Amino acid sequence: MLRHAIRTTLCGFAIAASLQAGAETERHFSEAGPVTVKEIASGLENAWALAFLPDGKRMLVTERPGRLRVIGLDGSLSEPLAGVPEVFARSQGGLLDVRLSPDFERDRLVYLTYAEAGEQGKAGTAVGRGRLSDDDTRLENFEVIFRQLPKLSTGVHFGSRLVFDGKGHLFVALGENNQRPTSQDLDKHQGKVVRIGLDGSVPEDNPFVGQDGVRPEIWSYGHRNQQGAALNPWSGVLWTHEHGPRGGDEVNIPQAGKNYGWPLATHGINYSMLPIPEAEGETVEGTEPPHHVWKKSPGVSGMAFYDAERFPGWQHSLFIGALVDQSLIRLQLDGDRVVGEERLLKELGARIRDVRVGPDGYLYVLTDAGNGKLLQVGLDTQ
Repeated sequence: MLRHAIRTTLCGFAIAASLQAGAETERHFSEAGPVTVKEIASGLENAWALAFLPDGKRMLVTERPGRLRVIGLDGSLSEPLAGVPEVFARSQGGLLDVRLSPDFERDRLVYLTYAEAGEQGKAGTAVGRGRLSDDDTRLENFEVIFRQLPKLSTGVHFGSRLVFDGKGHLFVALGENNQRPTSQDLDKHQGKVVRIGLDGSVPEDNPFVGQDGVRPEIWSYGHRNQQGAALNPWSGVLWTHEHGPRGGDEVNIPQAGKNYGWPLATHGINYSMLPIPEAEGETVEGTEPPHHVWKKSPGVSGMAFYDAERFPGWQHSLFIGALVDQSLIRLQLDGDRVVGEERLLKELGARIRDVRVGPDGYLYVLTDAGNGKLLQVGLDTQ
């Protein structure tokens, strides 16, 4: 404890000195060694997600009000791209995740998730794709390939993250629109992981295909508000995480047809401090327990496995952004087991919305604010 306190104090002095000197790179502390943080860009309004372009020097970044931009590692910031769909930019709604097609260098397709308006002031998550123009200024021929049905959100719990499985399928991690019971309703997409083809078609081997009254896109159910998803590079299996209510944020490894409990099983309570009305306990027969759970919610968003060679000290780690805790969480893994946890970048005092591993082996982090930033994060190996 004393050694940690001394290191933390020294770290604080180093940060202060760095800022006073006007240096580009700040230095923080972690169990794997000193952490460097470099600001790449600022002035982003509620940045939500990023995806690197094939040149490894530029990335697409979404802003929740409905803007998609190209940001370069040199700090260049494009004007908003044309051709982005109109979004339901209310409360938590807006333009959300972005991913490149697995065959982007041939088809130049960009996939987006966003909140889409419906009738009577309600909205739901939609997934669409469009071709990035050759001059990188617009999306062409944008088409919607999936809609969350029915539309039930008044502005909250849209999810949502996209993950390609490398086998011709696309996972979409969805929120339950703060309509708790719908997570257990198989005739609705709320609180589900869905699995679709790259064109939005339904794979024939999805677990509920052919069952009456069940949405055939559903892969797993009983989720709350999923804002992190990634393919484990060592197992090839999907991992997701979701916000609990007051407590009970969790990491899951969703399996086909399985029920992950919400709102019947939860480690959290209502924001009012009262129990969740539908909850039967922390574990409930017939539902899957979380792979990892936090009794006190850090407010998880964004997820990236670290399998790059650049920083061996971070190998076999899972990085997760934290909005409430204002930190970058590093879970140390032994196979699938979580064997350690630390919180990085707390000195920044910033809500971290997304984290991705760049082609150069650095982490790239988006902060969620009206003047949000894109940060490059690494280990000081000198």
